[in-house]
Amino acid sequence: MSLDAARFADLLAGYCLDVQPGQEVLVRSTTLAEPLLLECQRAILQRDGWPLLRVELPGATAAFYRGARDRHLDGFPEVSFAEAKKAHAQLGIQAPENTRALTGIDPERLARASLARRPIREQTMRKRWCSTLWPTHAGAQQAGMSLADFEAFVARALFLDQPDPERSWGELRAFQATLIERLRGARELRIEAAGTDVTLSVKGRTWVNSDGKRNMPSGEVFTGPHESSASGVVRFGVPSSPAGVDVSGVQLEFKDGRVVGASAEHGGEYLQRALQTDDGARRLGEIGIGTNFGIDRAIGATLFDEKIGGTVHLALGRSYPETGAKNESALHWDLICDLRPGGRLTADGETVMQDGRFVLPS
Repeated sequence: MSLDAARFADLLAGYCLDVQPGQEVLVRSTTLAEPLLLECQRAILQRDGWPLLRVELPGATAAFYRGARDRHLDGFPEVSFAEAKKAHAQLGIQAPENTRALTGIDPERLARASLARRPIREQTMRKRWCSTLWPTHAGAQQAGMSLADFEAFVARALFLDQPDPERSWGELRAFQATLIERLRGARELRIEAAGTDVTLSVKGRTWVNSDGKRNMPSGEVFTGPHESSASGVVRFGVPSSPAGVDVSGVQLEFKDGRVVGASAEHGGEYLQRALQTDDGARRLGEIGIGTNFGIDRAIGATLFDEKIGGTVHLALGRSYPETGAKNESALHWDLICDLRPGGRLTADGETVMQDGRFVLPS
C-alpha cells in the first residue's frame, strides 16, 4: 500500500498534537515532504489552528555547518527562540535527501551547535511536540528497501494500515500500561545479551507510556535510571546515525553511572566528541523498552529503531524530567541493544523479556 498523506496528517494534527482553535503550530521539514506538509496545513486549518510551515531546502543543514562562523556555532538567532517560546506546538518531519549529508562535518562543530541550542530545545519540550518521518528515496535506500516497500513499512509502523489507527494506538497504550504496572515497583534492571551485562537502578522513578503522542510511530515505555547506578558493559548491535553520521558497533563500560570506556567499530571520533559534550554526556538519561512489533527491523532512523519490539535502548545525556531523573546535558543519544534472540531483561531478578518476547508473570 502507498502512504496516504491525508490520513497521516489527520493522525498528526488530531491524535498526536490535538490542535485547538487559535493555536499556532510550527511544522518543520524539507521540501521532500511536500505531500505531507500540504496535508498538515489543511488538517491544522480544519481544526482552526495556524499552520506555520518552516521548510528547508535539501542540503541546507550541511551547507550551514560548512559555512558557519563561531557566532553561528555558539549561539542562535533570537527569532528561533521566540518561535519556540510562542508556538503552542511543534511538529518535526524527517524527510532527508541524503541520510549521510553530515558525515564530512567535524563532529566538534555539531557538538558546539547542539550545546548552544539547548535553550531552544528546552522551550520546545515545555510545549506539545511530535516527531515523525516521511519516506524518501534516501531513507528507503538506507533501509535497504524500494520506496514502495518503505512506504508500506512506515504505514504499518504508524498503524495506518489498520481500519482505525487511533484505536490501535489505544490498544498498545493499554498493553504498555500493564507493562508499566509490572515495572513500577522495580528497583534494579539487568540487561544481558552478547557482549552485554549491565545493571542500573530505577527505584522510585516514574515510567512513561509513550503511545504515539510525541513520537509517531512510538511503542515504548521509558524512565530515567539513577544517575550513579549504571554498572557493567553494554554492546549496541543496532547501528546509529546521529546527525547523519554513521556510528556502529558501540561498546560502553559504566562504573558508578559514568562511562569509563567507549569504543565503536565505525564513527569512533563522533562517539568520543559526543561524550565530551558536557558533564552529563557520560551518564544515562533514559532506559526504554521497545514494544512496537509492527517495526520488525532497523532502518537506520532512531525514531523507528528504538521502538522495535524486543529491544531496549539506553540514552546518553539528557533525561526527561517527568521520569524524576535529573541528568542535564545538551546530548540525548539513544543507543539500541537487540534482545532478539539470546538476550534477556530482568527486573529484580524476574524475567521481563527473553529472546525479544515479553514473559508473562507466573
